[in-house]
Formats: sequence, structure tokens, C-alpha cells
Amino acid sequence: MSVEKILSEWKIGAYKPIYWLEGEEPYFIDKIVDHAEHKILNESEAGFNLTVFYGRDADWTAVVNACRRYPMFSDRQVVLLKEAQHMKDIEKLEGYVSKPLSSTIFVVAYKDKKMDGRTNFSKVIKKNGELFQSKKIFENQLPDWTRGMIQSKGYDITPQALQLLIDNIGNDLNRLENEVEKVWINLGNTKTIDESAIEKYVGISKEFNAFELQAAIGKKDLAKAIRIIQYFKANPKAAPIQLILPAVYSYFSKVYCIFGMDDKSENGVKGLFSNNFYAAKDALATAKTFGISGVEKILLLLHQYNLRSIGIHDAGTSDADLMKEMVVKMVS
Repeated sequence: MSVEKILSEWKIGAYKPIYWLEGEEPYFIDKIVDHAEHKILNESEAGFNLTVFYGRDADWTAVVNACRRYPMFSDRQVVLLKEAQHMKDIEKLEGYVSKPLSSTIFVVAYKDKKMDGRTNFSKVIKKNGELFQSKKIFENQLPDWTRGMIQSKGYDITPQALQLLIDNIGNDLNRLENEVEKVWINLGNTKTIDESAIEKYVGISKEFNAFELQAAIGKKDLAKAIRIIQYFKANPKAAPIQLILPAVYSYFSKVYCIFGMDDKSENGVKGLFSNNFYAAKDALATAKTFGISGVEKILLLLHQYNLRSIGIHDAGTSDADLMKEMVVKMVS
């Protein structure tokens, strides 16, 4: 069951006694838990009928006793177990899970892990409640997910602004939503987010960013690449090397994939770049400019300079000097 399905059922008062939320993507788990904590009960009901535990400090008997209480001045109560992956003896909740109270909504946030589906505990949860698995969004799914998230708020975003946002933030869904919220709070009556809005309210330059750096390297435009790195040097918080190098590596690893593809047309390659024809066209040009050996050289250099950026085989060269040195080697 999806997040949207669970929340839509809750909005019409359709509840199951247990919701076990597990998986690697915290964003979707946080969405469900936040709704359970703040939306199921009204303010007066929550004072008597909302109980929150944290796994590292929670005792299983206290959790079970809370779940077995009957609600006061309400038809239901909510018991939340956050950070359940840190709870000792969590499997001892099986006794309650086997016979849960229909008046209790027990929500368990079990982040970064999955329980063993072969255990009786898992089978009982599936039988008496809802098992939700929160999976990471793949890179090729990120543009559609981000656009959908923005459109669900009643806004739209230009392809250029979307690319700028994703290239600089990546698949941190919570941060993506937070940054977009900054933008639409300041947009006023404007309903379309463009590059200027991203630059002004998120703090990502539309001229000096990881996307423009990889484009400059792809065209062997050393002068532009150095100008971008100089901007990074003057604005270290806007583009730390630990974010820039993975972004550039991601791009050139996709370019490298082109050499192994049967269909090297823009239409055949666009799937590597979220079906973006413009990005596919640029990538094909980069592949032609460097050839397979040139792209392999770039990937190797990115690996070497990533190690140097964290102090391996380097005596403390500044981030800007590391990037300049790397870029010169790439385009030479």
C-alpha cells in the first residue's frame, strides 16, 4: 500500500490496528508518522490519547500496556513507536500484535531496516495490520517524483529549474521538499518555479553549479570550468566538493554507459537522463568529444580526487585547488 493510499484511508476514518513502516527511505515513513501524530486526533483528543515512544529508550512492556489502554473521550487512541530499529526485544511485541485492540492505532517506524519476512512476527503483522515498505527513489525516477510533489502543491516547475534543483540536491527527498517550500512561500501569485526562483530562494546559482561544471568539462571549456570553481571557492557552502564530485561522477558514468548501448541515438540514450532530450544530446556530444578512453580517464580522476578530498594521499590541498588540478587533467 502506498503513502497516498494509507493517508486517503485515514482521512475517511478507515484505520487498521497496526502500521509497521520499514525501509531505507525515511521521507515516506516520516510523512505517515507525522500525519498519525498531528492529524488523526484533534488537539483535545491528543492530550489524553496520543502516546509517543522512542525505540532506544522504550520498554516493550510499557509499549504493550499503552496499546492495551482504552481511549478517553474519543473513539480511538494513537500509539507511536519512533526509531523502532533501536528497540531491544522488539519481537516481544508479538503478543499484542497477535491480538490488537481495534480502538488503538499502533504505528511503528522501523527505519533503515527490514524485518525478516519469514518470522512469525512478520506474518502476524501482515495478518492483523499493514506492512509498509519505504523504498529509495531511483535516480531516473527523481524528476517525475519531484515534479509530482511540486504539482501536488498547486505549482509547476520549468525543466531547467527542475534539473538545476535535482543536480544540486540529489535524492534527499526531505531536503528537496524543504527547499521547494522555501520557493513557493516566496512566489506570491506566480505558479511556476523557474531557474531565477531556484537561484534566489534556494541559493543555487543557475550559472555556477555542478550541472554547469560538468557541461563545461564535457565541452572541454577549461576557462568556464575554472570560473565556476572560483565561484565555488568564494561560496564554499553553496557547492562543497563532497557534493560536486558525486554529481559529476554520476553524469560521466552515464556517458560511459552510452558506449555499450546498441541504440546511440538521442531517443535511445534519453532513458539514461530521465527522458530529457537536451541532456541526451549533450551527453552524446561529450561521448564524441572524449571517446571511451577519455571518459574512463575522467572517471578514474574523479575517484582519485574524491579520495584526496577526504585526506587520503593528500597533505591538505584546498578543495578549489583540487578541483582546478583535476579539471586541467580531464580536458588536457
